[in-house]
Amino acid sequence: MAVLKVHDINRKEVGQIEASDRIFDCEVNKNLFYEVVKMQLANRRAGTAASKTRHDVNRTAAKLFRQKGTGRARRGDRGTPLMKGGGVAHGPHPRDYFYRVSRKARASALCSAISLRNQEGKLVVVDSLTFEEYKTKAVAGMLNRFELVKPLFIEIKENDKFYRSARNIEGVDIMPVAGLNVYDILKHKELVLTRESVERIEERLK
Repeated sequence: MAVLKVHDINRKEVGQIEASDRIFDCEVNKNLFYEVVKMQLANRRAGTAASKTRHDVNRTAAKLFRQKGTGRARRGDRGTPLMKGGGVAHGPHPRDYFYRVSRKARASALCSAISLRNQEGKLVVVDSLTFEEYKTKAVAGMLNRFELVKPLFIEIKENDKFYRSARNIEGVDIMPVAGLNVYDILKHKELVLTRESVERIEERLK
């Protein structure tokens, strides 16, 4: 079992918890990061890019000049992609970029990402993220005490005081356990979990 230190928001150690090696201290497979992140970014694409072909542009369909006898290259209508204002040849059209990597690979990549942050010393476990008032300065002070630069906080419940106090701080993101994903873990320099969120992550990935 992996042993994780638990701190309060003042960075005072208040205990330890045991966590699954398979999730928090497994062998990191970086090859899976590429596959899963590529899938995530592809699935976020709207796929609405569209261009007009020569049949869609509002140009005259009349032949510009006769085929022979002018000394010029033969030319059709003004909608040809070779002319200014004409249609686009081989341009983008609406399409669906969605695809899936296997469930087992996605789970392994997520475990590898969590373990990577733990092995780097960038995984922080706090007892709770309870603040007495809406104050960005209080959250900023916590970030300074833990030396957090660009943290991702994982909460299991609606924590309005913490959310509204932290949302104006650059680089800070907060998401529930259900939204935890490889891309956001790798995008942020540190991963901050609560004691309860560690248990929920183990339930999700068991």
